Amino acid sequence: MGLISFTDNGLYCKDGDFYIDPWKPVNRAVTTHAHSDHARWGSKLYLAHKDSYYLLKARLGEDINIQTADYGQTLTINNVKVTLFPAGHILGSAQVRVEYKGEVWVVSGDYKVEDDGVSAPFEPVKCHTFITESTFGLPIYQWKKQTTIMEDIHLWVQGNQAAGRNSILTAYSLGKAQRLIHNLAPYGYQFYVHGAIYNMQEAIAKFKDMPPVDYLSTDIPKDALKKRIIIIPPSADSTTYLKRMQPFSLGVCSGWMQVRGAQRRRNADAGFALSDHADWPGLLQAIKATEAECVYATHGFTAPLARYLTEEMGIKADVVKTSFGEEED
Repeated sequence: MGLISFTDNGLYCKDGDFYIDPWKPVNRAVTTHAHSDHARWGSKLYLAHKDSYYLLKARLGEDINIQTADYGQTLTINNVKVTLFPAGHILGSAQVRVEYKGEVWVVSGDYKVEDDGVSAPFEPVKCHTFITESTFGLPIYQWKKQTTIMEDIHLWVQGNQAAGRNSILTAYSLGKAQRLIHNLAPYGYQFYVHGAIYNMQEAIAKFKDMPPVDYLSTDIPKDALKKRIIIIPPSADSTTYLKRMQPFSLGVCSGWMQVRGAQRRRNADAGFALSDHADWPGLLQAIKATEAECVYATHGFTAPLARYLTEEMGIKADVVKTSFGEEED
């Protein structure tokens, strides 16, 4: 098939004898980022960007064996050159450039092209073959600018405070939560966060300065809750968990909020289409910038994206089935 093949264990480079984001334990795993659908437990050695070191330890265990590299630093594995480039998805996220005998492939992992102010901004990498995510690979998915979304959230919180309601936002504990904290702090807000988010903040504090947060304990006075933004992961939005924080307004931060009806299905009071994945224009922009002759689309709306690339952009494109999905589901 080429420099990278698609196997039962994941994306495999035979010449270098390593896997990229394998979904089963292997001897050597090159890991694009620390989300649970891309970083699986059990491999003997992980290679990742240096900012993923503490995140992977927090997620997979302190005893895992990790080799780190900086962006743009080329390592040679069995005569195959491997270089990590920023993916703009979350802290430490990387695209993996693989080169052998003049042939170049790039595995994107997950990415977005808008600079979120937290993770290193996405850098397009020229290659012969590009393996792209396509989580939001439909024209309907086109994000507002981050500054606009943060202003929308700010106005929503102000309205809640005026009405005497607590403001609760759902966001993935690694990535989106930090994005909210970093970009809402300049408005003067402080934060209470769920334990899963607090643990990630503790890990991140070992290598990056972030605005302070406080753990959302059960003994916080109700009056104190109203003065802050509360951030919880999507898995904690059950009625039982939220009951003690009444009265509240629940806002869901997710790219899926772009679709009419998604807010209602999540029993949310507000929906903010904030995603750490590229939207449709972002996917096309990134793919075009690679100048790739061949593109493989994985996890998401793969078929529509591959068809568009072939019919409208004249790029040879195909679909690849992987075990990647929306992180932390």
